[in-house]
Amino acid sequence: MSQTTLIVPGLHGSDAGHWQSWWRQDHRHAVLVEQTDFSNPDADAWLASLENAVRANPHCLIVAHSLGSILTARLATSSVAPLVAGALLVAPAEIERTQSVHHRTYEFGKMPRRPLPFPSLVVASRNDIYMPFNQIRELSTAWGSPMHDLGFAGHINIASGFGRWPQGYALARELEVSIDKLAHA
Repeated sequence: MSQTTLIVPGLHGSDAGHWQSWWRQDHRHAVLVEQTDFSNPDADAWLASLENAVRANPHCLIVAHSLGSILTARLATSSVAPLVAGALLVAPAEIERTQSVHHRTYEFGKMPRRPLPFPSLVVASRNDIYMPFNQIRELSTAWGSPMHDLGFAGHINIASGFGRWPQGYALARELEVSIDKLAHA
């Protein structure tokens, strides 16, 4: 992977040991999309940060987790969407369910459902507490994204045993191959 990879965490960021933190260490072209407050997501502020990162890194690959995947899907209506080469969307989190699990209200708006204007791959788990499997299947279809079923993998985070995650790197390479094929078609 020689292009810039934007790492887009979800709620509370990706602490040391999370597969996204390993990704930043293992890939020299990986850049963390910083947010002012990872524990209090604000849809507009987070989107502005992501759009600025995409502008600074055109033709990037986005690797998003949880609410970061939902944030990335919001780029479907953004003027920066043409600058995104593709997106790996891991364990998208349903907004209302996230609020219920954490017993808090977050200003994160409605679930985006528009088709994504860039190649993408959704990576899902059958027992993710933040998104029922049938709902992630429907969302993948709405986004026009193929879905990779990891089986019973929880939320694909540290709590479910995902530290360094070589399979994630392989999935990103598969997505990059798809992107290259589209570029040369």
